Amino acid sequence: MSDRSVALLDRVGVIADATRSRLLLLLDPQELTVSELCAITQLPQSTVSRHLKVLSDAGWVSVRSEGASNLYTMPRSELSQAAQGLWAIVRDEVQRTPGAEQDGRRLQQILAERRARSQEFFSSAAGQWDRLRDDLFGERFHLGALAALASPDWVMGDLGCGTGQVSASLAPFVHQVVAIDASPPMLAAARERLRAFPNVAVIHGELEALPVASAQLDGALMALVLHVVPEPARVIAQVMRVLKPKGRFILVDMLPHDRESYRQKMGHIWLGFSAAQIEGLLGDAGFKNIRVVALGPDIRAKGPDLFVASAEKGEQAS
Repeated sequence: MSDRSVALLDRVGVIADATRSRLLLLLDPQELTVSELCAITQLPQSTVSRHLKVLSDAGWVSVRSEGASNLYTMPRSELSQAAQGLWAIVRDEVQRTPGAEQDGRRLQQILAERRARSQEFFSSAAGQWDRLRDDLFGERFHLGALAALASPDWVMGDLGCGTGQVSASLAPFVHQVVAIDASPPMLAAARERLRAFPNVAVIHGELEALPVASAQLDGALMALVLHVVPEPARVIAQVMRVLKPKGRFILVDMLPHDRESYRQKMGHIWLGFSAAQIEGLLGDAGFKNIRVVALGPDIRAKGPDLFVASAEKGEQAS
């Protein structure tokens, strides 16, 4: 076997590792620091640094210093044709995985924050405003304010209400909130949190058989619940039943991911849902005007990326 063949086989072994191929996919088109790679992949710095050294030793990545930072990238033009061909095959496989899709969304957030920092140099007052506003009012005040879009005569369902955080945000703006959960400890915490809101009814019930009469809700919200439901189609059919004609359904959950440990640690049944899956579930239940949008990832968050789906019950639906 020639030295050239041995060298190529060595390179195959390096990028056969899932973590290293994932890092290389991020470094193919741009330069990133170790801290940025950690934020994107949600891996410890020691892990990222260890894999970067292996990639660097094998010639898959190069590094340059800029101030106090080291910037890593894939030197595509310096790779042999054989290595470039090998990477093209591996890249096509890796970029279709849920982990790579999440990395891509977080990468865009990192690049957007870079652009924002650059703009701050030229408009320091505007750049400081975001930080000042967050210090004074918190990072989520605008999310609570969005509840004001609801009509004051609406009856809203918080399905799988947990400890009642969403219900507390909705209650000041609507006629009534019906908060439903199957967990007694969660309901106890929700009742404690919601005791100041007389227009919130906290009810024990299963999502597969909602304790609500048909066509009673103007809107329903289900946040981070569907992934623990054995039969999502059955639950969504129940939501359709309890909504009034033209009622709105808002669904928030995780995009596809590969964190198998969530099944054992947190009882997750589904490792996220694709837009096509959600559109299919909602469409099969009879919902109209379906829209599924990936939420911009919070780079400080450690969980999988999320989506929000919205849909409407038709005027003639029963």
